[in-house]
Amino acid sequence: MTSADSIPVITIDGPTASGKGTVAQRVAEALHFHYLDSGALYRLTALSALRARVALDDEPALAQTAAGMRPSFRDGNVLLDDVDVSTDIRAEEVGNAASKIAALPAVRRALVDLQLRFRQAPGLIADGRDMGTVIFPDACLKVFLTASAEARAERRYKQLIDKGFSANINDLLKDLNERDARDANRAVAPLRPAEGAYLLDTSNLTVNQAVEQVLGWYAAVRKSA
Repeated sequence: MTSADSIPVITIDGPTASGKGTVAQRVAEALHFHYLDSGALYRLTALSALRARVALDDEPALAQTAAGMRPSFRDGNVLLDDVDVSTDIRAEEVGNAASKIAALPAVRRALVDLQLRFRQAPGLIADGRDMGTVIFPDACLKVFLTASAEARAERRYKQLIDKGFSANINDLLKDLNERDARDANRAVAPLRPAEGAYLLDTSNLTVNQAVEQVLGWYAAVRKSA
């Protein structure tokens, strides 16, 4: 059996709509690595809680909801109990709920073991907000993606419109700024670059350019190992 510690992990952290999910999936495909969308786990918890009418301030019940989930990621889709909920978890109500419950220590603890189990050979690309700082501090490459709030609001707007949701770009910009402040200032695992992380501003980059940069950094890390 392969020791988990010897399995390479690339963490890609950053704020909402910075492009980390798309970049991480493309890097995973290029390297034939497994992929973990940690943000989806919080959205899945939020979706499960909303469907079960669990109060968003009931920390023990939310933690129990998180621990009981069976999530998976296949071909760019997010599944819960083998049902595709990729579109459902992108609703603004779910995203806002996810950001709130992500600040709850019991929920975060319930999801840590689940996230660690995604580390399987030949390697893992993990994207989120605390992958490099908390979940995989020993990752061989840590990347922190960022972009201006305006660029991220525009991306989020296009995503929602493409998926058939109604959206207002000014409301999205306000929501992103509020979510950034909440994520950066929370007591548990605040959003920040991990020590030694490579910073990548995607405001003016294409997806392919961002992917090539991450792959280039990984190639350099492997060469120097």
